[in-house]
Amino acid sequence: MVRGKSTDGPVSRYLNRRVSGRITAAILRSGLGVTPNQVSLISFLLATTSVVPYAFGQAWVAGILVQVGSIVDGVDGELARARGIASPRGAFLDSILDRFADIAVYAGALTYALWFEPSLPYSITRYLGWYVIALIGLLATSADILVSYLHSKAPELLGVHPALVGRVPCFASRDVRLFVLFLASLPGLVVEGLIIIAVIGFTYVIIKFLEIITTT
Repeated sequence: MVRGKSTDGPVSRYLNRRVSGRITAAILRSGLGVTPNQVSLISFLLATTSVVPYAFGQAWVAGILVQVGSIVDGVDGELARARGIASPRGAFLDSILDRFADIAVYAGALTYALWFEPSLPYSITRYLGWYVIALIGLLATSADILVSYLHSKAPELLGVHPALVGRVPCFASRDVRLFVLFLASLPGLVVEGLIIIAVIGFTYVIIKFLEIITTT
């Protein structure tokens, strides 16, 4: 059976899993010897490859690669759970590859924001200096890392996942952050997407930190 996780973010639950579940089911039916670790690597390559179109001004192509990589990222876990071979080693590999992929994606997005977005007539970057754009990229990357760190350390040290604690839903998980960047990249408004990611990321971390320390 192809299953998601109770800690899935809203984009994974209502969109990504609908596609990744079909991919996983197709792999299982075909009898192909594709392993979860191989899928993790494919997801990593899809996301990191987005750097190339970002660097050449094709943000919409990069955004599609980012979202496809996000969808495929759900296949490895589904495949492992369906085959009963989920392991800490596989989860560790997937987690580390995801962090490398995220850094590459934000580096590519920032490159596009600095070199190409200021030429767009309706982009906010026309009114910002390069140092402000660079700061926005740094804040978005920092928010991404902080959310991932919160989701890693809370279960490890306190035995609870932030998505399952408190009243505030998981609105800044990786699936959401990458989906925001995907949507922002389609019209080339990448820096606007980075601003949204920074805002929701830091807001989520602060709220969940307070919820966790007051309820556990």
